[in-house]
Amino acid sequence: MRLEGLHQGAGSEALVHRVREPAGDPAGALVLLHGRGADEHDLYRLIDLLDPSRRLLGVTARGPLSLPPGGAHWYAVRSIGYPDPATFRQSYGLLTRWLDAFLAERGIAHQRTVIGGFSQGAVMSYATALGAGRPRPAGLIGLSGFIPTVEGFELDLTGARGLPVAIGHGTHDPVIGIEWGHGARRCLGEAGADLTYAEAEMGHQIDPGFLAGLPAWVQTSTPPGPGRPLNPARTAA
Repeated sequence: MRLEGLHQGAGSEALVHRVREPAGDPAGALVLLHGRGADEHDLYRLIDLLDPSRRLLGVTARGPLSLPPGGAHWYAVRSIGYPDPATFRQSYGLLTRWLDAFLAERGIAHQRTVIGGFSQGAVMSYATALGAGRPRPAGLIGLSGFIPTVEGFELDLTGARGLPVAIGHGTHDPVIGIEWGHGARRCLGEAGADLTYAEAEMGHQIDPGFLAGLPAWVQTSTPPGPGRPLNPARTAA
């Protein structure tokens, strides 16, 4: 039985993904990426929570790697803060090519797209939004993640000035310690990003209290206006 909203595109660059259609013409897109060992269903319910009026085209993607102890992954864990280069670069390439093609197919500009994720998904969201040569998104959500340091991968923070960024992290996180949240806040703050930052007394999980404030943040990051790129060639550059 086919699950409504679940898609597997053709070609080697496709990622399995689940779509939530907007109520009308989309004002933009909301892209959410899961953590280690989960899949595209894990954060799907958050689309309606973050965009209750269904202004945006929502989509969650599945990491392309199958690794122990099971589930889908975005990279092999070598050490926290430093993803395995080979698996990270593989997933980063697949993710960015899929995202670019998906948005182009739906006629939505990157600058009208909010991207975010949890844990490994936050790491990939940071990379996709801040990687050298990548178009600037409308907003970035990092939940219990870190900005990655990977051989062969370069950040470009010149476009981060004024970028809306929402970072949430647990002070007792035993997987990705709170110091990584502090590091992301410091890095992006120095780059001039428009930061929303919150800590909660919890472990490696998503804070419901932080989520409760994000619908307004998402709406502010994607104000009313055309979702389509004004200049497709510039958007894809």
